[in-house]
Amino acid sequence: MLDRIDLLVIGECVADIVRLPDAPDQVHPGGSPANVAYGLARLGHGVTLLTQLGPDGNGRRIRDHLNDAGVEVRTDGAMAATPSAAVTLDDTGTAAYTFEITWTLGPVSLEQPPRHVHTGSIAAVMAPGATAVVAAVDSLRKAATVSYDPNVRPELMGDHEAAVREVERCVALSDVVKASDEDLEWLYPGQEPGQVAERWLATGPAVVLVTRGADGALAVLPDEQVTVDALPTEVVDTVGAGDAFMSGTLHALAAHGLLGPGGRDRLRSLDRATVTDVLRHASASAAVTVARAGANPPDAAELAGALGP
Repeated sequence: MLDRIDLLVIGECVADIVRLPDAPDQVHPGGSPANVAYGLARLGHGVTLLTQLGPDGNGRRIRDHLNDAGVEVRTDGAMAATPSAAVTLDDTGTAAYTFEITWTLGPVSLEQPPRHVHTGSIAAVMAPGATAVVAAVDSLRKAATVSYDPNVRPELMGDHEAAVREVERCVALSDVVKASDEDLEWLYPGQEPGQVAERWLATGPAVVLVTRGADGALAVLPDEQVTVDALPTEVVDTVGAGDAFMSGTLHALAAHGLLGPGGRDRLRSLDRATVTDVLRHASASAAVTVARAGANPPDAAELAGALGP
């Protein structure tokens, strides 16, 4: 049998065009799944990204960026123009996005099976490509663990009720789910994030993680909830913070032997100490990222430094 792909990420690449007052536009490689793949490669993992890129300058820039980190990029060759997002930052560094994106990924065929699959964001809900993404996850989860981050983009979610159904379908296919409190507020206005996470947990995942910005992060397990504080840091911008949290999560779960064949059963026996360690790694990864411009997650040495002794 061929060797397994270590970590497979399925999802979009986006050229983030950051616009600051009285400054020229800055183009950063982005897209939530691509950022997760990049962050995992920076942390030393073997990562394959299944995506779409146009044969244009932004597409070449993103491919080079990912390749330089060690990500193997696979595309279907069908996209005419690389998706883009205009990113504006307020005086706190919080990002707002305006998108120009299509997502038409076709059926997925892989020569090698992955140990773990991650997806989310636009790729899992935007037609017509979302159909191929969900079908791939459903097929691959028979032998791989699965993680999912809805990374809600209201401008691209379409009908609210339909979007909630699509998100819940992905949640039910996953072992590890991460969402921000802002994601949950859009999906379920006025509902308490911990209660939403508990409801999601009952549909299939072993653990649901909720990020709460400066208020830290929460992990919801079948019998308890675990919280950690956010690490103190000076925020430059929040671009890619949630993606760095996700890559830090998967990095820590892999270190604890909780991904890949057999990982699903082990994830259902998570203890407080392990979950706390995972949340600490994820939060430290996000803290490094928000302290500098763009989706620029830490490498292993930077993450170790942020965690401290």
